[in-house]
Amino acid sequence: RMCLSAWLHLQGGFPVRSVDMQRATDNITIRQGDTAIIRCYVDDKVSKVAWLNRSNIIFAGQDKWSLDPRVDLVTKGQLEYSLRIQKVDVYDEGSYTCSIQTKQQPKTSQVYLIVQVPANIYKVSEDITVNEGSNVTLSCLANGRPDPAITWRLLNPSAEPLDGEEYLDIIGIMRNQAGRYECKASNDVATPDVKYVNVVVSYPPTIKKTQSSETPVGRMGTLQCEATAVPTPEFEWYRDEKRLSNAQGINIQILGSTTILMIANVTEEDYGNYTCVASNRQGVQNASLFLYRPGTGRDINGSACVSQSLWLLLACFACLFFKC
Repeated sequence: RMCLSAWLHLQGGFPVRSVDMQRATDNITIRQGDTAIIRCYVDDKVSKVAWLNRSNIIFAGQDKWSLDPRVDLVTKGQLEYSLRIQKVDVYDEGSYTCSIQTKQQPKTSQVYLIVQVPANIYKVSEDITVNEGSNVTLSCLANGRPDPAITWRLLNPSAEPLDGEEYLDIIGIMRNQAGRYECKASNDVATPDVKYVNVVVSYPPTIKKTQSSETPVGRMGTLQCEATAVPTPEFEWYRDEKRLSNAQGINIQILGSTTILMIANVTEEDYGNYTCVASNRQGVQNASLFLYRPGTGRDINGSACVSQSLWLLLACFACLFFKC
């Protein structure tokens, strides 16, 4: 300030006017990268004027003291002595002073420049694969000015917000919690920053559907087995203890989570029980299916209708015996 005071007393007159004090005392909020214009208006009672940032002189009259190429003056006639800063950054934040010299005494007017920075996610969890039932923590770290709010969603049909900020804890994750997780950081300065984490939940096979076959001799018999699992299960077919493979008369197809066993030109020896085995690194499950001749009393899912009929017959005898 001593340097400025000396300059104000020694420099020749610069045709300026008194400061619009009310306008100059406002804070200015600006986004990083934009251009800031800090206004200062004067009248003809002013003889000298300067701009300072903290204690550093930026301009003294029309003389530029700052070496920053982003900074210049905006002067429209003799009424305006405004400071322009292009490509504003966080280190530009602070107090700026428009200092004037009148015939009576020096006057100053301060403006505080506030620099806001859009939210930016600088670190997020990588895509992961976990076992069902394990605990999972996803992280999403962001910065910005003001500090951003961080929210999480699982992008399923409901996509409801989840309870988490920088860290999202999932205790005992289940298969229905697998999917794409969205982390959003926002501070209302610009469009929110968004990142995604894909979570795969591994679980053992569950055979959810089987299809036995009622096939006459000489026709093609088809057995079908469907399982859910992550990773996708591998399938094997067995007849008694013997593993089946593609050979003469037998064709095994695997279509994703479904396997089909086709037996061409069924013979009497082909009738009986078959086992479908689904496995992955998480576990194994098997199911029994039946290839049977028409009229033997088995339903399409392999259960014994003969047994059901026997139970009905016993129930009838019991009813007669007890006179129900």
